[in-house]
Amino acid sequence: MSNSLIVSLFERLFFKPTTFDWFLIILLSPISFVYGLFMLFRRLLTIKEDFQIPIISIGNLIVGGSGKTPFIISLASKYRDSYIISRGYGRRSRGLVEVSNRDKILTDVYNSGDEAMLMARELPNSSIIVSEDRKEAISLAKEKGAKIIFLDDGFNRVDIKKFEILLFPQKINNYFPLPAGGFREFYFSKSFADLNLIEDRDFRRVVTIKNGTERMVLITAISNPRRLEPYLPSKNIIKKIYLKDHSYFDENELKETLSILNGTSLLITQKDEVKMSNFDLPLSIMELRLDINSAIFDNIDSYIKKFDIISSKNRIING
Repeated sequence: MSNSLIVSLFERLFFKPTTFDWFLIILLSPISFVYGLFMLFRRLLTIKEDFQIPIISIGNLIVGGSGKTPFIISLASKYRDSYIISRGYGRRSRGLVEVSNRDKILTDVYNSGDEAMLMARELPNSSIIVSEDRKEAISLAKEKGAKIIFLDDGFNRVDIKKFEILLFPQKINNYFPLPAGGFREFYFSKSFADLNLIEDRDFRRVVTIKNGTERMVLITAISNPRRLEPYLPSKNIIKKIYLKDHSYFDENELKETLSILNGTSLLITQKDEVKMSNFDLPLSIMELRLDINSAIFDNIDSYIKKFDIISSKNRIING
């Protein structure tokens, strides 16, 4: 079975199951229950390390995309001396890699991964680190003068003390944990988060298309790509091609695809564009920003100010 068919099957199972899929979901549900219990006890029994610095985790309970990257970009752009720590999904490197130091990008997209590179390009006043070992990355960020850390996809890092934000789509069709559904833990695990935010209630996507043309071929390598549908200019899309999340692109194959379809440009997301920045191809880009409820920033500011108070008390005691 090809990667695209596998992706299509599991995304349908998780996000929009058919009647037939529910038979498979019921069959897998005992495994899901055992898996959910394991994740619950892991969360309850693990001791959290306190790094004495504001750490804000932006994550989700559902596998795949929920808007974490644009959400982090929106938050981090408000704060100075911020560091963003990500695992670097889809990268071809291992270990700790410094992706950027403020406006200086230190590596390429193959070593950083697409999401980390997008954040590095969009956040010239922040620094980006990717690492499988988030604790090692946090320690390095503190050494380099970080005042606040944003942890990308950090809800499952139950061994770190942090402020938890979970993002949810507006509509959920399957609440089962893996493998019967798309949840990483039981749905009620959201109660462990400080903020549970729902799309179109607490934050809203605003999409504009840069360099749109008459005959665009949509090609993207993001999770659950059908979430793009509401933002597409359907009359100008002649073909839709969905690749596995974080896939890289072949320039010659893309040129051939455009030629065969007589397309005038490729329509891509910003996450895809960082992997095509050197391609000699006509690109139309779906630029995304988020409108976020101002009360969310108030909650985050209140959390950060607690550390300012603690630091002031420490200065008085040590003085």
